[in-house]
Amino acid sequence: MLPCLNEAEALPWVLARIPSGWRAVVVDNGSTDGSAEVARGLGATVVHEQRRGFGAACHAGLSAATADVVCFCDCDASLDPALLIPFVREVRAGGADLVLGRRRPRGRGAWPAHARAGNLALALMLRRRTGLRVHDLGPLRAARREALLALDLTDRRSGYPLQMVVRAADAGWRITEHDVPYLPRTGASKVTGTWRGTWQAVRDMSRVLAEAPAAGRAAR
Repeated sequence: MLPCLNEAEALPWVLARIPSGWRAVVVDNGSTDGSAEVARGLGATVVHEQRRGFGAACHAGLSAATADVVCFCDCDASLDPALLIPFVREVRAGGADLVLGRRRPRGRGAWPAHARAGNLALALMLRRRTGLRVHDLGPLRAARREALLALDLTDRRSGYPLQMVVRAADAGWRITEHDVPYLPRTGASKVTGTWRGTWQAVRDMSRVLAEAPAAGRAAR
C-alpha cells in the first residue's frame, strides 16, 4: 500500500522498485498533480480516498488489498519498496507478526532534526507503554492483512502507524525491527516537513498512546 498525495514526481522511481509479482496499490488522497494518472499508467492499482489523512489513505489501501501478507511504504522515494522482500519472508516463515523498518538516514536532509526528535520522543513513550524495544515509527512495514483488520484501527490521521504497533503489542504480536536506508524525499513533506506538521503528528500519536488497552482485542 502506497499512500499518495501529490507524488507524481516520485512515483516512477517507487513503482519501478516494486518487487516482481507484487501488486502496487496507490491510494490517492486528493492529489492535484496527476499522481493517480501517473500511477495507473505505470501499472499500479489506484484507489481514491477522499477523506484527507495518512491513516485514511493507509486503511483504504488495506481494505482494497487482497493478498495474505501486505506491506506499507511511503510514496515519496525516501524508502525503497524492494527492502520489504525480507520483511514478507519473515512474516510468512512465522518469525514475526509485524515487521518494522528502522530508518537510517542517508544523505543531507534525509530526516530533518525536528522530525527525528519527534519520532524519538514517541518511540520512548511507546516503549514505556508497551515494553517493546522499538526505535522508529516509520512507514515501512509488513504483516498479515486479516490480522491487521482484526486490530480494528480507528485513527485516520498521523497516529495510524503508532496505533498499529500499540494494538499489535496489546494483542501479543511478535514485532521485529530492521534497519533500512532512508533517503532524502522527492518533493515537500505533507506531514513532518515542518515544525507545525511534526507537532501535529506528535499530537495525533500522543492521543493514541493515551488509549487504554482494549480487552478482548484479536490476537494474531
